Amino acid sequence: MTSMSPRDSAREGREQPGARLASDGAGAADASSQADRTARITWSLLAEPSDDAAHSTCTVHGVREGLEILARGDLDAVEHALRVLPVHDPSAPRAQRTDRRAAAAAALSRWRERDGRIDAQAALDRAVGLGMRVIVPGDDQWPTGLEDLGPAAPFCLWAHGPGDPGRLADDRAIAMVGSRASTPYGEDCASSMAAQLAAEGSTVLSGGAYGIDAAAHRGALAAGGPTIAVLAGGLDRLYPRGNDQLLRAIRERHVLLSEAPPGTAPTRWRFLARNRVIAALARVVVVVEAAWRSGALSTARHAGTLEPPRTVAAVPGPITSAASAGCHRLVRDAQAVLVTEAQEIRELLPGSAPAGDSSFAQQDELDFLDPADRRVLDAVPPRSRITIDRLASEVGRRESEVMAALGRLDALGHVSITGQRVGRR
Repeated sequence: MTSMSPRDSAREGREQPGARLASDGAGAADASSQADRTARITWSLLAEPSDDAAHSTCTVHGVREGLEILARGDLDAVEHALRVLPVHDPSAPRAQRTDRRAAAAAALSRWRERDGRIDAQAALDRAVGLGMRVIVPGDDQWPTGLEDLGPAAPFCLWAHGPGDPGRLADDRAIAMVGSRASTPYGEDCASSMAAQLAAEGSTVLSGGAYGIDAAAHRGALAAGGPTIAVLAGGLDRLYPRGNDQLLRAIRERHVLLSEAPPGTAPTRWRFLARNRVIAALARVVVVVEAAWRSGALSTARHAGTLEPPRTVAAVPGPITSAASAGCHRLVRDAQAVLVTEAQEIRELLPGSAPAGDSSFAQQDELDFLDPADRRVLDAVPPRSRITIDRLASEVGRRESEVMAALGRLDALGHVSITGQRVGRR
């Protein structure tokens, strides 16, 4: 099998493997041409998820023209894209951080080097053979929340499983993330909260990792509710291996997602890039347990930079627990809302009313007392009786005013009056 260059893939996409994927991919929108689909798939093979230069070039010029730019080695076109959408990559050499032309040359070089090694047709054939599908913008299954990433949105998503990401990642989707080195306390919080939320129809999103991620997925599965695992590597390499059975269960019942093509190994930078996808797919991001420098905090940071931003919540832990230091830091810095139960998370979803605000019966009836009457009631001992003149002295009111307040409190059933003595009912 011969390799296809990006230019050949873009030009011949209507007859090449992308066409087969279009029939396998659910609900490809008419507006999304086959050439665009094939170009997006090719870019997912050419560029890392964190390659902002690739995203800038394709946003400014288009995905198909981006492949033509690579084929021509058009340095000016890439430099122009970087001027329109500047790249801020702290991991790049210093010269590339200040010199856009140097950054453009480096981008072309790395794309060209990978172009010589990729086999787009083989990757697509392998994905279809394993039962995967590719979802691109414009498809019915493309999650609209990813549009909030702007130029940093994935070129495409590789999906495996019967679940529809576009439907599951709706206004009730909740991301639950945290430390891999979790404690029993954190795992119990994650699993119980996820189970309650999933049982009520919310989709629980996480990254399929050890610790809090796995606990959240297991809780959702146990409740029979939907859950999505967003992986950092190719879906043909379920990682971590210790969660193989869990990830297979998610794949069988719901869906696994990745912007990395099959054959891609998970790496630290891919995990960090993956976190932005988890944040964008959700409406609320809950950090259950995270140390001071936990990678889960990057998901919270991404959530805050989206437009519109996602609500971030954090579950508190013992003040002596290093495993919860990151959660406490988020709350202290006003970057997260403190939550302690599933109901409080649910209230953060768009359009949800705070518990108790929708029903008079759920509110404390004492809150509706006139302040003067409430002051008189508070002065009545809970387990003994008091004379009315002593009560008037306690609250600093005239006896006639206290008698009037007691009459109202008696009518409401809060006190009982016998002669000159009053007590609580």
